[in-house]
Amino acid sequence: MLSSKRIKLRKVENDDVETYHQWRNDLEVMASTSPSLDLYSLDDTRGFVENVFIGSDSSKSYMIEELDQQQAIGITSLINIDYKNRNAELIIDIGEKTYWGSGYGTEAVTLLLNFAFQELNFHRLSLRVFSFNEKAIHLYKKLGFQEEGKSRQALYRNGRWHDIIHMGLLKEEFESRGEV
Repeated sequence: MLSSKRIKLRKVENDDVETYHQWRNDLEVMASTSPSLDLYSLDDTRGFVENVFIGSDSSKSYMIEELDQQQAIGITSLINIDYKNRNAELIIDIGEKTYWGSGYGTEAVTLLLNFAFQELNFHRLSLRVFSFNEKAIHLYKKLGFQEEGKSRQALYRNGRWHDIIHMGLLKEEFESRGEV
């Protein structure tokens, strides 16, 4: 278990399906992180959680649990893990909207970065972020991620085309950064 002052990251369990299902079907939650804004049945979500979050050899997924309330507030994962080349892609969703803008995402990503670089000895982490998600871009830059490129006009939201920005962080950059 990974923990900080306010949160802990714990492995995703089958009991988390209904909580994640609520977030996955909340279009406001998914609008800034999911390329497709579809609604899913509980069985679809159960299969997704079991196959991707729990049963995959190429991902490590964790529920973000707020310690005071002992409530799951989001999920974060390392996906597309390439152990040979020591890299992975990072994703995060804060599903409980009352926790938005309060630094919980920063804490969760920081915990996951420490785990990935110090425990798993990864060399590189990447992520994708939608160009309109300015708060997330600011967070990732603050944590040391650098823009590596973009997929131009790859996402259609609210009647407009948006870029998907590709960012990366190397272990040496992570280790040399100042405290956040």
